Amino acid sequence: MLNIKTKNRLLILVAIAVLVITITVLIFKTLEDNVLYFYSPSEIEKSNEIVLNDNMRIGGMVKKGSIETNQNEIRFIITDFKSEIIVSYRGTVPALFAEGKGVVAEGKLQDKKFFLAKRILAKHDENYMPPEIKESLKDNVK
Repeated sequence: MLNIKTKNRLLILVAIAVLVITITVLIFKTLEDNVLYFYSPSEIEKSNEIVLNDNMRIGGMVKKGSIETNQNEIRFIITDFKSEIIVSYRGTVPALFAEGKGVVAEGKLQDKKFFLAKRILAKHDENYMPPEIKESLKDNVK
C-alpha cells in the first residue's frame, strides 16, 4: 500500500498532468479559431461545408483580362484554372497585384461565385525584390 507522502506526490503529479493537457488543448483550440486557411475556387465549388458570410481566404491566379476598375471598386476573377470566383474589393491593391499573378483575398463569400474582399494579399516568387530596393541598387550602380 502507498503511504501518505507517496499518495500526495502522485496526486500532485496527476494534477499537473491534467493542467498541462488542459492548457495545451485550450491553446490549440484558440489557434485553430484564429487561423484562416485559403481555399481555391475548386475547393469552394465542391465543398458543402463552407459557410457563406464567414471570414475566409481564397487564393489563386488573377485571370488575364478580368480586372475592371472604377472610382472606388476593383473587380477581378480568381482562378485555379478549373473554377473561377468573381472578387469585388474597395481599396488600394498591393503593388504586386497584376493579371496572371498569384493573389490571396481575405473577406466573405457571398455565394459560391462571388467574394467580397476586405484585404488583398499579392503573392510573389523567390526572385521578387521590393521596388525601393531595386531603385536604390540602380542609384548605387551609377
